[in-house]
Amino acid sequence: MAYSRYGLHYGFTLVLLVLHPVFGDVSYSIPEEMKRGSVIGNIAKDLGLDLGRLSARKARIDTEDNNVQYCGLNLNTGDLIVQERIDREGLCARKASCVLKQELVLENPLELHRISINVLDINDNSPQFKEDSLKIEIRESAVIGARFLLDEAHDGDINENTVQGYSLQQNDHFKLNIKTKGNGRKYGELVLDKELDREDKKEIMLLLTAFDGGSPQRSGTVVIHVTVLDANDNVPVFSQSVYKASLPENSPLDTLVITVSATDADEGINGEITYGFDHVSDENQVFSLNAKTGDVNVAGSIDYEKQSSYEMQISAKDGLGLASYATLTIEITDINDNAPVISLKSLTKQIPENVSPGTEVGIINVQDRDSDNNRQVRCSIQQNVPFKLVPSIKNYYSLVTTGQLDRELVSDYNITISATDEGSPPLSSSKTVQLSVADINDNPPVFEEQSYSAYVSENNKPGSTLCSVTARDPDWRQNGTVIYSLLPGEVNGAPVSSYLSVNGDTGVIHAVRSFDYEQFRSFKVQVMARDNGSPPLSSNVTVSVFISDVNDNSPQILYPAPEGNSFMTELVPKAAHGGSLVSKVIAVDADSGQNAWLSYHIVKSTDPGLFTIGLHSGEIRTQRDISESDSMKQNLIVSVKDNGQPSLSATCSMYLLISDNLAEVPELKDISYDDKNSKLTSYLIIALVSVSTFFLTFIIIILGVRFCRRRKPRLLFDGAVAIPSAYLPPNYADVDGTGTLRSTYKYDAYLTTGSRTSDFKFVSSYNDNTLPADQTLRKSPSDFAEVFGDCSGSLEVGIHFELLNSFLACFFTLSMVLNSIQS
Repeated sequence: MAYSRYGLHYGFTLVLLVLHPVFGDVSYSIPEEMKRGSVIGNIAKDLGLDLGRLSARKARIDTEDNNVQYCGLNLNTGDLIVQERIDREGLCARKASCVLKQELVLENPLELHRISINVLDINDNSPQFKEDSLKIEIRESAVIGARFLLDEAHDGDINENTVQGYSLQQNDHFKLNIKTKGNGRKYGELVLDKELDREDKKEIMLLLTAFDGGSPQRSGTVVIHVTVLDANDNVPVFSQSVYKASLPENSPLDTLVITVSATDADEGINGEITYGFDHVSDENQVFSLNAKTGDVNVAGSIDYEKQSSYEMQISAKDGLGLASYATLTIEITDINDNAPVISLKSLTKQIPENVSPGTEVGIINVQDRDSDNNRQVRCSIQQNVPFKLVPSIKNYYSLVTTGQLDRELVSDYNITISATDEGSPPLSSSKTVQLSVADINDNPPVFEEQSYSAYVSENNKPGSTLCSVTARDPDWRQNGTVIYSLLPGEVNGAPVSSYLSVNGDTGVIHAVRSFDYEQFRSFKVQVMARDNGSPPLSSNVTVSVFISDVNDNSPQILYPAPEGNSFMTELVPKAAHGGSLVSKVIAVDADSGQNAWLSYHIVKSTDPGLFTIGLHSGEIRTQRDISESDSMKQNLIVSVKDNGQPSLSATCSMYLLISDNLAEVPELKDISYDDKNSKLTSYLIIALVSVSTFFLTFIIIILGVRFCRRRKPRLLFDGAVAIPSAYLPPNYADVDGTGTLRSTYKYDAYLTTGSRTSDFKFVSSYNDNTLPADQTLRKSPSDFAEVFGDCSGSLEVGIHFELLNSFLACFFTLSMVLNSIQS
């Protein structure tokens, strides 16, 4: 609801008065109990103020006595709004006029406008009787028309919202007569309309209703309890109809204010008078009335600033309930009991040291709640500071500089402001204002170290602390407040913020994610330290993060293939001696250092004493000569462990056949699978055995010829190993000195069966020119010259080796087909 000087909703009127030629006063009329945030009027429009400069001029609403601030100002619209609950009864009690005084204060330049808000009454209080029931005793001899005064109902509202009339419940004996007192208040009289008969009815219950004239109408009720007695024909009579008294504020408890008296011509109980307050309010908490003597004493705190006068109704009742009424008015006189109150309305706490003399840095307001001379105030300031007070409008003072400020000489000022009133005796108060001289930002933050290093183990928890950087700034306050941040950048193609974070206040660097040593081992980031000056200054430092390895990768066995992937079987000649190399387990570990040092162990074997494995080489050799009693099929389970803490391991199975000829192994198929193989698999096995038989026969012939020529046995290598180079994964990097096998080191083996003097094996370490695994490897006869010696039959040997290569290609092709079908 908005109220302007042109109109007022809900039937209220508004008056705008210009009371000062320069700074006008404005008046509004509003109903009480308006909701918080309700618009009273547009003060900017009514005073002709520039709406756009209200905020710049720090426009605000103040109260004259520094009490509750009931109104506020919307700086965007210029509307004067309700800020606190406005209760007319609480502010002005039953006064006909209730005016709330506010002030509009603007700065630069200082400007003051008085605002008078006339608070209009609304019907928010119901009529109330002092007691829940009225007891009246009437003699049965009472004549028709006899009148009996009823207690008045009281309503906290005024004018038409207060009590306007009464109504009486329909009955056989009484009717109601409504009368008006001199002050306009209405009360009721119970009029006897029919003779009473005590023997017929001892008691009569009546319901009396009081109603006001508000909209909507409110009412209150009281029960009248009539007891029929003998006659009491005299009412008490006060010595005065109106009693007046004056009382200084802060009077002590039990101070006698006045004594009221009344007389009753009756005798006995009919003449015994009882005094009491005849209203429903809080006066009985401030004053007390002796029911027997009529003495009115102080019973609470008397404060002129809260309430300057009291008006009460006093009743005098005789023993049978007849009563009369008088008015008591108490005027409160002011004494000088309030010291001046100094309020700091505006203050520039940070003053640049280069401000010019005469600059306004604060606004002071001084108020005294007393009246007349007791509220006249003088204000002063100490003389040893470069500031002074300049009187402004009414009780406002401007605090201005009087000289040049120098922060290097004095950085803080404690200014004491004193205010003294003109009361007797005078009262004074003081307030200390603290001002600081602002610094200029001329120093960037400086890190304590030129660079920082952080060490963290891989698989760290996200959020773990890596290190802390610290920078110092010698400037003052916000110019010396350091904020840390990461400079934008990339680590392995990802933003640096996805790896690290820095606490902007402490400089503690945290890991955002878990690091993997196998992905990267170190990286660098830039940390910036920036102050809060204007403009801000900054400096950078490099933080190097080093990641250490932990044992988080198990060994990976490259050969033989892990169980379930393929079926690998090695042939061991029956004539193999103790110490002969029969196969090799090849494994790698993605970790580094001792975490990648591998050791090989045979955990289970068909014949525990027949084979042994090199602890660090993985080479499987015979421990003794092979005998006829040894089982043809040998199964070894090999475990590969790394040297990490705790150690990680992997296992594989190695299938060995002790035989000089595949034809001697009819149960070969039983090693991997049962009789569920297809006919095609059987055909392939038959073809493989046939080719092997032909090949062995051919080799025996060749060796026989060579034996005749050389007559010197030469055992190149014992055992047989066939390790295709394709078993090495391409993603393993070279690792030197760690115990793992380099990816460029591969074994190729070519074997024959027959006597041990004709067995041979060609071993080579492939270089970067090694052919891929899917291409055919061919060697010329000259490639074997260094192995077999320089002989006249080199051409023949070359032809033999060409046939050997062809057979091996056929043999491995059939083996791969067979393995694929069985898989």
